[in-house]
Amino acid sequence: MDFFFIGDPELVTAFRFIGIRGKAVINAEDAQSAFLDITQGMANSSSTDGVPMEKVEHCQILILTEEVADWLGDMLIRWQLSDQYPLVVEVPGMMGKLPGRKTLVESIREAIGIHV
Repeated sequence: MDFFFIGDPELVTAFRFIGIRGKAVINAEDAQSAFLDITQGMANSSSTDGVPMEKVEHCQILILTEEVADWLGDMLIRWQLSDQYPLVVEVPGMMGKLPGRKTLVESIREAIGIHV
């Protein structure tokens, strides 16, 4: 299974240590460009922190920080509703969970009706 990460430079390094390639972004424009490169397979000559984009064109799971997900906004929602790969997973960024966001465990518990 091919993973790719888009988020903070520090987290890109951390994910690289466990074998997951990534792209560091610092603003909404960078995030949108990286997201389009992955989701639309726009293989170009630019690199993704040393990884040519044509090498990540078949990504199956895309991991984003919550901040990046916010920057993508409606673009991300349209992608998630499109029923295409890569699947998108959001994780907290370096500063932790954003206010008002549920954790994955909280969402699963709510979906299956477990209240502890």
